[in-house]
Amino acid sequence: MATTTYAVSGMSCVHCKATLTQVIGELDGVTEVGVDLATGQVTVSSTAEPDDALIAEVVDEAGYELTGRAA
Repeated sequence: MATTTYAVSGMSCVHCKATLTQVIGELDGVTEVGVDLATGQVTVSSTAEPDDALIAEVVDEAGYELTGRAA
């Protein structure tokens, strides 16, 4: 089990949270998605190390920008 936190820009509302939870949650191996609008962070729990490029792709396609892993 791996948990990774990403910085995502462009999120501002409950719709943003729901959209990202859905699109990231549909990826293979993802078991949980947590979106924190206040900090602009998305935490992804998965069965294996996540594919950062794939997560960035679905985030970008949803209209947001993954700016990297959060410290």
